[in-house]
Amino acid sequence: MDAIEVDGLKRRYAKGFEAVRGVSFSVREGEIFALLGTNGAGKTSTVELLEGLARPSGGKVKVLGFDPYSERTAVRPRTGVMLQEGGFPSELTVTETIRMWAGCTSDARPIREVLAQVGLSDRRANVRVKQLSGGERRRLDLAMALVGHPEVLFLDEPTTGMDPEGRRDTWELVRELRRAGTTVLLTTHYLEEAEELADRLAIMRSGRIVTAGTPEQVVAERPSSIRFTLPAGLAPHHLPPTLPPAAVNEGGRVEIRTPRLQDALTDLLLWARQSGVELPGLHARTATLEEVFLEIAQRPEEETGEGQGPGGAAPSQDGPAGGEMEVERV
Repeated sequence: MDAIEVDGLKRRYAKGFEAVRGVSFSVREGEIFALLGTNGAGKTSTVELLEGLARPSGGKVKVLGFDPYSERTAVRPRTGVMLQEGGFPSELTVTETIRMWAGCTSDARPIREVLAQVGLSDRRANVRVKQLSGGERRRLDLAMALVGHPEVLFLDEPTTGMDPEGRRDTWELVRELRRAGTTVLLTTHYLEEAEELADRLAIMRSGRIVTAGTPEQVVAERPSSIRFTLPAGLAPHHLPPTLPPAAVNEGGRVEIRTPRLQDALTDLLLWARQSGVELPGLHARTATLEEVFLEIAQRPEEETGEGQGPGGAAPSQDGPAGGEMEVERV
């Protein structure tokens, strides 16, 4: 069953600017779904419609079977939202901040339980908000989103500012929530975060979904690479004819890109053994999510509407290119 259903969703701002242009996707119950994209791609505008903060200009959205805008009273108590910026009063302590929010929440969880879940118990519980580090503030943001036992959880850049340990702890917490049946919609610029957490993902550009599917499906759309140094006395034309054309840089480093990594690598290794050739620095790998991002970001405008990714997302249509891609590896 789908916890979130989006069909032909549009959002238009003043002067006719259309930030979301007919987006369609669904998120299953108990699934982690990552919504990614270039700067200005329409991610935030889409998520705000899912959260019920604005009425769509077109199309439909359902969260837990309800319209999150017109039926907000039915949806809001069952969802949790972690914004990029919490904006909490700086003079309140962590405990006071949670208590204030819990007082506005139906069936709120015990404060100590929530703080322990996000790693803010013990001595940090009585620290003023203004004294928290950036990563600790993100933990507090997450705690606020978890106070009301959410069935659907919206996470907007949840680990920004966290150190590696805090990031890993947050990932494990999100996995625990999924195991407990919580549906999570995640936006992030950390590519490793999307690869680690998402059951499925969609990449947006210029207000449309360009590709979608599991991380493995999305990455599989791009060719794998084989790299090695060409031994002295050999030229690219000496390589097996079954291999795709090889690119060679000035240092003799060879790169072969192929959609059939196992077959190409087998042909190369058999040729090397039969020829008595060693291949220094041999390295083979599939494409990365970063490469997918960069390829989409650099794609010419006329190509932004090509194709439909696996996973049932609507294909992109013609449209102007978005902003630059912001990519971070952790």
